[in-house]
Amino acid sequence: MINNKINKLFKNNFNFVLLILIVFFSILATNFYTLNKAKQKESFSNFFENTYLKKTTNLIINNLNPKFTYKIFIVQKGDAFKKILNKINIPNSEIKIINNNLSKYKFIHKLHKGQKIKFKLDNAKPVKVMEILIEKSKLNHIVFLRPARESNTFEYKEVEKNLKKIFVYKESQIKNSLYASATGISIPPNIIIDFARIYGFQVDFQRDIWKNDSFQIIYESFMDSKDQILDTGNILYANLILQGKNNNLYIFKTKDGFEHFDEYGKSVKKSLMKTPINGARLSSNFGMRKHPISGFNKMHQGTDFAAPMNTPIMASGNGKIIRSRWCGGGGYCVKIKHNSTYTTVYAHMSKFGRGIKEGVRVKQGQIIGYVGSTGLSTGPHLHYEVIVNGKKINSQKLKLPSGKILKKKERKLFELSKIKLKVLKSELINSQ
Repeated sequence: MINNKINKLFKNNFNFVLLILIVFFSILATNFYTLNKAKQKESFSNFFENTYLKKTTNLIINNLNPKFTYKIFIVQKGDAFKKILNKINIPNSEIKIINNNLSKYKFIHKLHKGQKIKFKLDNAKPVKVMEILIEKSKLNHIVFLRPARESNTFEYKEVEKNLKKIFVYKESQIKNSLYASATGISIPPNIIIDFARIYGFQVDFQRDIWKNDSFQIIYESFMDSKDQILDTGNILYANLILQGKNNNLYIFKTKDGFEHFDEYGKSVKKSLMKTPINGARLSSNFGMRKHPISGFNKMHQGTDFAAPMNTPIMASGNGKIIRSRWCGGGGYCVKIKHNSTYTTVYAHMSKFGRGIKEGVRVKQGQIIGYVGSTGLSTGPHLHYEVIVNGKKINSQKLKLPSGKILKKKERKLFELSKIKLKVLKSELINSQ
């Protein structure tokens, strides 16, 4: 009877009893899980606090990061080497070591825009510079190498790039100007300037060149493994054909370096170039004239060459710059003392050439500035003066001493070199 009542009570309350049992076991399971999780957490914590595990983990992480990294900088205007060192995130002690090693090299203090500098960094603490590569030119670069991480010195070496030298032959008629004709057949600007320089001793590019005159040239080019032209070298042969007359020039190496000589072994080099600018038009002669701005008749003690803005201006001879600044009505100007006899002045420049300042020595044909219209000027042009023994003279009528003439053994070697260049010219023409 009692059992029947219990069974009936259980049946009537089955769902409620089941709910209680579920809640009980849930609480029990939760407590067990929480206790077990705390033990697991403590176990994991002890595991990761293990000294040997820490060392192993650090070693793995360090190996995942590269031991060396490379940083490349392209020098911008105004950049100094010390300024670049501050950008690569190395300790001050490391900067001091590098400066102590490299400051004795002059080119470190004369970086130019576009120059490439590459650093190899050892990432171990503290970070150290293991190698510095400085692009000196397109043909070679300087490497400073640290022999060991513990060393505080750098080894110096100069490395030439593995380039292939080829000889390029070009010829063209001159329709408007030498510069326009040469660029029209893809002759690099530096070769055109060099061509103008070597003929600048004997040719007035404004008055001596007529329409349909022509030129021929052989020059060196240097190619990389991808057949890309990286740089150019010497002009080996040149011929400026003026009114049907050949003016052949051949390169030859003397004790003073490479020079250009005519058919008879006579150097074209003189103390001053006839004109220090290429592709210009003679716009005002030496002598009395009506000043274009003041309107008064005045002695014009120079020669004016009209040319496009920023046309390069060359030093007409070797010498020392004694003025490189604002010159009042002359605008930005440069004055060069060549020797005890000759001095030249270049005025109305838009800007100076790289490194051009007072006290600097320059070589004949070096770019000292660019055509502008600064000062009292009505348009872009170069005002050029030649001063002989303190007196300004007409540069276009200046008679300069002839260049040296090769003799004896040098003359025989020159004749042999000239024959080889003529053969090279024939081969290059036939290959085209």
